[in-house]
This record gives sequence, structure tokens and C-alpha cells, in this order.
Amino acid sequence: MNQKIVSERVGENYRKIHHSSGLTMLLYPMEDFSSAYAMLTTDYGSVDMTFRTAPDREFTTIPAGTAHFLEHKMFENEDGDAFAKYAATGASANAFTSFDRTSYLFGCADHFEESLQILMEFVGTPYFTKQTVDKEQGIIGQEIRMYDDNPDWRALFNLLDAMYVNHPIKIDIAGTVESIAEITAETLYETYGAFYNLNNMVLTVAGSFDPETVIRVADKVLKPAPKIALERKFTEEPDEVGKKRVEQKFPVASPMFCLGLKVRPADARTNALNSVLDEIVNEILCGDASPLYRRLYDSGLINTTFDSEADCGKDFFALIFSGESKDPDKAAEAILEEIRRLQKEGIDEKAFARSKKAVYGRYVRMLNRPDSIANAMTGTHFAGLGIYDLVEAVAAATPEQIEARLREDYRTEYSSLSVISPLE
Repeated sequence: MNQKIVSERVGENYRKIHHSSGLTMLLYPMEDFSSAYAMLTTDYGSVDMTFRTAPDREFTTIPAGTAHFLEHKMFENEDGDAFAKYAATGASANAFTSFDRTSYLFGCADHFEESLQILMEFVGTPYFTKQTVDKEQGIIGQEIRMYDDNPDWRALFNLLDAMYVNHPIKIDIAGTVESIAEITAETLYETYGAFYNLNNMVLTVAGSFDPETVIRVADKVLKPAPKIALERKFTEEPDEVGKKRVEQKFPVASPMFCLGLKVRPADARTNALNSVLDEIVNEILCGDASPLYRRLYDSGLINTTFDSEADCGKDFFALIFSGESKDPDKAAEAILEEIRRLQKEGIDEKAFARSKKAVYGRYVRMLNRPDSIANAMTGTHFAGLGIYDLVEAVAAATPEQIEARLREDYRTEYSSLSVISPLE
């Protein structure tokens, strides 16, 4: 299947190709660009800890941190290290693991075809031994301890641990030193076989490249993947938060906070579309043109580090407000109080129009960067959407939709506050 996806609104298009191997390819050529960005992603992240590959099999539960551990190990093959191969082509390569996906990527100004072949080959060729796994446990253990010393990271994961009672989103993406000690080469091979099936993956490419080159490399490298009935076991999670407030002391100059509102998730597609609408709500609530932002800023309760986001996946959804503050509790209560006020009094039409334009502008600007496009195409694909669906969702947003999201998602009674305070 070779489909052209067109947006009349922005006057652009891209190609969606279902390759014979089972891999979906989303190709977004961009004129007047001199570089290309490619990302090969599996629909598998840190929260996917219990699964089976056939209805008649028992569910398998893997140690926390396995997805991130597997990401690290994929760069090593019997014939060498993928980073060394990229050094020869001049491409800049990297990878990351999130709650619900693992991505391998590169950016380049030339030698695109060679770099793409490297990507497809090393992600498609697992190689794990006891010796290399044992070595990696020490390396990732150091990485875990490094993040334990990062106040921004701790503020976020202390919040998630407080908000969630059972869901594995409360566990650090890298796992713990104890959990990764349980990972073996056999664990990695089993997990790879379940989640790195090409039918569970997507290749997104944006920038300066020829789509026919991508097809040619895929035809050369990829073999048809077997059909498997992958099933994930999701965790039952109550509406209530585990803890209302947590605090940790750190050698920081100024207190930091993360305020989270726990949203009842729907399916992945609905979550993604609702998160776009919630961005408009956040802009109305505390965007830098909002009355609340100005009050908090002028009183020193926030500074330019303040930010808000709507983070969601297949079975989780959280609204998070974060930044530095001389009085985190007072800042958090002001945000919650403004939510309650808006729910009671309604949203001002001018604030809605201004905020909708601001969010729409962000999504249109996203289409000016190959890396942003590749990332967004990946996320929307796994949610059953296309990248232009995000733009259309913002453009079509109505005050009634925003009022509904404000009522349904911004439930202040299901909130938690994480504070990082300076050492005495």
C-alpha cells in the first residue's frame, strides 16, 4: 500500500507505505532542506512490562527497565558497534526510550542511503551474551545513580510515584539497580522477539531525501516479519492519587515543584486528541499571556522555567505543571484555584481565541523541522492518527470542547505535588 496523505490547510503532504516486510513507513520529503532525519521506532516502552505473543500462552512479566536496557544493547552487533559505522558516514545517531516507545534515529546532510541501511540492519540484528549484559548492568547502574542526582528528574518521578498507585509509569524508565540485575540475555531475546517485530514498528523520515531510496533500502535489508498476536496486560489504576504531597531535599539554589493532575485515560486515539485540546486549556489557564501567569510571575511564585504539558499514552494521562518557585505550595494552590474558578465561571471568549491561535501556531511551526515531524508522525501513528490530525484538532476546537475538557480532565481532587527543596 502506497498512500499520499495531503493537508489542504497547510499545503503539504507525505507518503504512507506498508512495506512487504510488515513495516509502516511515513516519508515526508521537504524542499529547500539540506539535511534528513530518520527514526525507526517500536511500539514498546518502559510501561510495557507484562505481555504475551499468543492467546494460549501465559503472560510474561519482565524486570523494570528492560526496554531501556534493550535500547542500549541494540547498538552492539557481532560485526561491531553501530556508532562506529555512523562515524564513517558522518551521521549523528542516537536513541531514546520513553514510557510507550523506543526510537533509534539519525540526522545527516549526506550519505543518507548508507546511514539508513545501518539503522535498519543494527535494529534488525539482535546480539546479546551474558558477558555483554553483565557489563551493561554496571553502565546502566551508573546512569540510574546519575539521574537520582538530577533534581528535575527526581521532581518528575517523585510526582509520578505519588500520583500513581499501581501503574508502572511510577517506575523510572531505566528501572532500578535491583531490577536491571535480573535482566539476562534470554530476557532481552524474548522481549525483542515480542516487540521488535516489524508489524509493531514504524519508520519516519523527514527532510532532504528521495522516498525511492528508502523503499530501495527496505527492499534490500528487510525480510517479512512473522505475524504474532501481541497482547499487553494493562494495570488497573484507581482515580485517586497515592499521595497528595512529596518532598525531597537537594543541593539546589531555589525550590522546584511538579504539580500533577491525574486524568482518567480513554483509548490511545482519544487520549492523543484530548491532549491537544488540553494544550489549549493549559494556554488559557497559565500560558504566558494569561492573568494567572502574570500574577504568579510578578509575585515571584514562578519564573521563566515554568511550563505545562499534557502527557499521555495507551493507558495513562497526566497534566503536569512545573518550575522553580520560592513557595511551591502557594504556586500549586494558585493553579488549582484558577482551575476551579474557570470551571465555575467559564472561559473567556477572547482568552479562548488567543490560546487557540497560540497552540495552532506551535503545531504549524512543528512542520518546519524534520526532527519534530518525524517525532510527531511516530506518536500519531501509534495512536491511530496522522500528523495533520493534530493540526485539524486545534483548528476545529470549539469553546464547548474546551469547557468539556476543563470539566473532565482537570479534576483538582486527584492532584499531587512534588517539591524539591534546598538543603538546610
